[in-house]
Amino acid sequence: MREILGRRRRLLSRRNGGRPEMMLSAALAFATEWQWPVLPGVAPDPQGRARCACPDPECTVPGAHPFDPGLLAATTDERMVRWWWTNRPSAPVVLATGGKAPCAVSLPALAASRALDALDRRGMRLGPVIASPTRWALLVKPYSMEQLGELLYAKDFVPGSLRFHGEGGYLALPPSETGQGAIRWERAPLPGSASPWVPDVEAVVDAVVDALTRTGVSAPEL
Repeated sequence: MREILGRRRRLLSRRNGGRPEMMLSAALAFATEWQWPVLPGVAPDPQGRARCACPDPECTVPGAHPFDPGLLAATTDERMVRWWWTNRPSAPVVLATGGKAPCAVSLPALAASRALDALDRRGMRLGPVIASPTRWALLVKPYSMEQLGELLYAKDFVPGSLRFHGEGGYLALPPSETGQGAIRWERAPLPGSASPWVPDVEAVVDAVVDALTRTGVSAPEL
């Protein structure tokens, strides 16, 4: 029986271009090599990929968030990760941000592209950057809500479109497929088994806000 099930899984994997193995491999790498707590996200609605399979008809992040299990179930345990993606092989990989895992600062894709170009010209070192068709997320070191509050309070202006994925937050990781489209690395981590380097949130927020101001990105684009 196990051999039959194994052959069926391999056949399904070949039909899907090897995607189930790719998702399991990615989830295991995040959890066991980098010690990032992950869990499967809810899938896009098969009846309409722009919709979510969760009960909320107005879901703003279709297919890119936890549902069952909930966010608190995120883990680095290899056995649990294998069990999840064996039973849900195409599920998006969702990172529970904060704690010992990276946090993130995200902004609309067009503004992010311009900001990264400006930061590259300055020679600023950035960590991995995750991209969806609509938003890009710059990974940063874990921060507390108090730290974030002090940072924002000290600034004269912060674009309202900036989002902060901190403790209790989440982020879909590559190579997930969501209702928003494919999740990919805009700036991929360097090869290796160690968790990738990420900058401080203060440095990223300061640099991004300054870059957007200098490049003259208009309010509608933010």
